[in-house]
Amino acid sequence: MDKVRLGIIGIGNMGTNHCKSLLEGKVPQLELAAIADRQENRRNWAKEHLPESVVIFEEGKDLLESAACDAVLIAVPHYQHPELSILALNQGLHVLCEKPAGVYTKQVREMNQAAEKSDRVFAMMFNQRTNCIYRKMHELVTSGELGAIKRVNWIVTDWYRTQSYYDSGSWRATWDGEGGGVLLNQCPHNMDLIQWICGLPSKVQAFCHNGKWHDIEVEDDVTAYLEYPNGATGVFVTATADAPGTNRFEITLEMGKLVCENDTLTLHKLAVNERTFCKTAKGGFDTPECTVTEVETDGENEQHVGVMKAFAGKILHGTPLIAEGVEGINGLTLSNAMHLSSWLNQAVELPFDEELFLEELNKRRTSSRKKEGSGVVFDTEGSY
Repeated sequence: MDKVRLGIIGIGNMGTNHCKSLLEGKVPQLELAAIADRQENRRNWAKEHLPESVVIFEEGKDLLESAACDAVLIAVPHYQHPELSILALNQGLHVLCEKPAGVYTKQVREMNQAAEKSDRVFAMMFNQRTNCIYRKMHELVTSGELGAIKRVNWIVTDWYRTQSYYDSGSWRATWDGEGGGVLLNQCPHNMDLIQWICGLPSKVQAFCHNGKWHDIEVEDDVTAYLEYPNGATGVFVTATADAPGTNRFEITLEMGKLVCENDTLTLHKLAVNERTFCKTAKGGFDTPECTVTEVETDGENEQHVGVMKAFAGKILHGTPLIAEGVEGINGLTLSNAMHLSSWLNQAVELPFDEELFLEELNKRRTSSRKKEGSGVVFDTEGSY
């Protein structure tokens, strides 16, 4: 096999973008073989824009049982991610799942168990891991050359969204349809990156403000405090209403500080470990010598296309994935902890009570409002 026949379930914003990438030949080892979408207008779009060879289904389950493809990319509303992934794996298909892995960790744990029993490739669409800057931060922090982490600060408020965006889908920004707001839609990338680079915290205290800036029932403004096992602390701030927004990721370590902002990674490198300096310096106001440099990277940032290339490479040649599917539970653990902390108005220790989380989520699902979506599909280029 020199090509993988790919089916895409969900032809909304992201699914449409993935179709276009494949049709433009950006991932030569993947051939678009089938799509599925419950919305008639999206199936009509597929009939008009996709080659006649692409088989069109209404239900994802029918696509999975059709033998039309070797692998599937799942790009449907969040609650269905684990369900469809499990069905696909059991059907003997390779799976690439859009973020987030699911809405609650108990559900995703079942998906991971299915993947571990399968011999199929299971990957997550964590496209930000292809970003050369985040890859370099991961390398520098996890190598230990900068010492232990002392503090983490990430303010990421450049996820600006209009009311029109939220009105576009009946499932969007509802507890029953989407399972959350900015933490479940925009920030799974940040949740994944912060744990991939810094590890998971041991305690979270979060304040999630629902519908603060938009007419929605879920959170669009979040501030969270993090405590790590080694005593390091962190603050994570996000919102979808700041214009202009900010994206500054700062990690302070024993040997200096990394600052990621404006597509640039800056290293403030100390000449000596701060902990050693603090204990041995004679002057009360002495500070360790510091050199500031812009960190060089390989400049590569293929985003979704890079993830799909790696997915095909793993299937065909056994080469590494960008993100293993079973890793999706990590970032979701962090966002679930933030939600639970805010709902209970108290700090939450990790691992948290998954049954309690699901109980609290279901309370909100039962009172979730029903709405009609406008059906508008937006071009996602440049939105991530």
